[in-house]
Amino acid sequence: MVSTKIRQPKSLPQIGWREWVTFPAFNNTRVKAKIDTGAKTSAIHARKISEERVGDILFVIFELQPRQRISKPVIACRAEVSDRRVIRNSGGHEETRYVIRTPAAIGLYEIDIELTLTSRDSMGFRMLLGRDAVKKRFLVNPARSYLHGHEN
Repeated sequence: MVSTKIRQPKSLPQIGWREWVTFPAFNNTRVKAKIDTGAKTSAIHARKISEERVGDILFVIFELQPRQRISKPVIACRAEVSDRRVIRNSGGHEETRYVIRTPAAIGLYEIDIELTLTSRDSMGFRMLLGRDAVKKRFLVNPARSYLHGHEN
């Protein structure tokens, strides 16, 4: 008989399959996010995306519309571009997106994440939090929601 050793997971904080994510760099805007371990990269709904170069640094200017099916508020944002990548969405379509790095908070836990900017008007959530953002940081409990608080 072969004995297999089962590794016990580290004590990681749990998050539900959906959580509120706060962005300190964007006026503490809160966005309802779906935790999607099937998606490698995180994505957020952005509109009116343009770029601005300051010396050798490329910035992206965009608007966040954090609430689904509600046009207000609109948050004006600016962030340094860390990359541009071709991302394949769930429908198999490829799109070149800006990638930024930004702090994000889920409850009391602040993490630094990569975030792609795209239109998510037709999606159920304004944000997807992908596996790169949650791996080795959180344990996802698919049976629970909003373990770190509801909208105020």
